[in-house]
Amino acid sequence: MSLKAQTLAGEYFMSGNLACAEGAIAAGCRFYGGYPITPSSEIAEHMSRRLPQVGGHYLQMEDEIGSIAAVIGASNAGAKSMTATSGPGFSLMMENIGLGVITETPCVLVNVQRAGPSTGIPTLIGQGDMMQVKWGSHGDYEVIAYAPNSVQEMFDLTIKAFNMAEKYRTPTFVMSDQVVAHMTSKLVIPTPDKIPIVNRNRLTKLNSGFTPFPYDNDFPPMAVAGDGFHINVDSLTHDERGYPSLDNSVSERMLDHITGKILNHVDEIVETEEYQTDDADVIIIAYGSTSRSALRVVKEARQKERRVGLLRLITPWPFPAKRIEVLGERVRAMVVPEINYGQMEHVVREFASCPVIGVHHPAGALIPPQKIGSALEKLQ
Repeated sequence: MSLKAQTLAGEYFMSGNLACAEGAIAAGCRFYGGYPITPSSEIAEHMSRRLPQVGGHYLQMEDEIGSIAAVIGASNAGAKSMTATSGPGFSLMMENIGLGVITETPCVLVNVQRAGPSTGIPTLIGQGDMMQVKWGSHGDYEVIAYAPNSVQEMFDLTIKAFNMAEKYRTPTFVMSDQVVAHMTSKLVIPTPDKIPIVNRNRLTKLNSGFTPFPYDNDFPPMAVAGDGFHINVDSLTHDERGYPSLDNSVSERMLDHITGKILNHVDEIVETEEYQTDDADVIIIAYGSTSRSALRVVKEARQKERRVGLLRLITPWPFPAKRIEVLGERVRAMVVPEINYGQMEHVVREFASCPVIGVHHPAGALIPPQKIGSALEKLQ
C-alpha cells in the first residue's frame, strides 16, 4: 500500500491496527501521543508515518502517562487527538482519563486488549479490560466505548469514536483485541465526502458573557487555548466558570452534567447487532472477536433447527440495558462467552430476568465455537 499525502479512499487489504489508524486520519485526527506496546504498536508506527503527510503531528512520549497527558493537552489546543495502548498502559492512563472526563476534553483511546493480568502474554488475545474501561478511574462518570469485531469496524468505529468524543466532549474508547487488531481483511474506505464527520462545537469569538462549562447544556461549545478566551481548565471539582469549589451543590451540578450528557442520550449512542433473535429461545451475547465464534455457533445450531440467536454488543458502554430486559423476558436463557472470567456477564445478569450462563475462557486464545456449543447443549 503506497502512503499518500491525503486521506485514503478505495479498497485495501489491511490489518485491523492499520485500519484503525486510517480511520483516525479520516476522522480528522491530527495529533497522536503514544508509547509503543504490543499488540497495539502498529497503530503508533503507522500514525508516525501518516500524520506528517496530512499536516498532523506524532509525538513519541516517555510512557503511557505522558501519552494521555499530551493527548489531553493537544485536544485543548484544538486538535483532534488520540493514543493507543494495551492492558498495562491502559492502567497507567487511568488517572488522566479522569482528568479528561472532568475537563470535558474530547479524545480517543484505543485499547488493543491482550492476555493479563500484569504483563501476561503480550502477543495474545484477552478481553479483560471491559470493566476497567467503565470503572477504572476514580469518581463518578460515564463512558462511550466501542468493541469492533472486524477490520472494517476498526476503521468505521474509530471514526464513530472521534465523532462521539467531539459531540459529547468526553474521552471515548475503542476496545479492540489482539485478534481483530492483527487480522488482515478487505477494507473499504469511502471518499471523504461519504464519511460522516463531527467537529466540535467551538467558541469562535470573544464574548464576556460566555460560560466555559455550562451545566445545563449537554453539548457545550469548547474554548480552545490560543483563541483569546480567559478560562480555567481545572482537575478539581469546579463551577460553570471552571473555578474550584468545595460546595456540595456545585459538585452535584457538575456530576449530573458529566454523567447526564451520556445517560440522557443512551438511545442515540447504544449500538447492537442481532442475528436470528426474533424467534430465539436462547440468545448468545458476545462482543469483539468472541462474537465471531458465537456467530458460527448460532449458524450451526440453526442448521439443527435449534432456536438460538446472537446479540452483539457494538457499544458495551453505555450498556444496552433496555434490549437485554426485553429479550430476557421472552427467552429461557442467555449465554455470555468472554475471554475473561465473567466481566460483561455480570452486567447482563443485572438486567436479564432469565438465567444467564457465562462461558469463561482464559486469555491467550480465542474461544473455540465448541466451547460455546457445549454450554448450549446443557440447555437442551
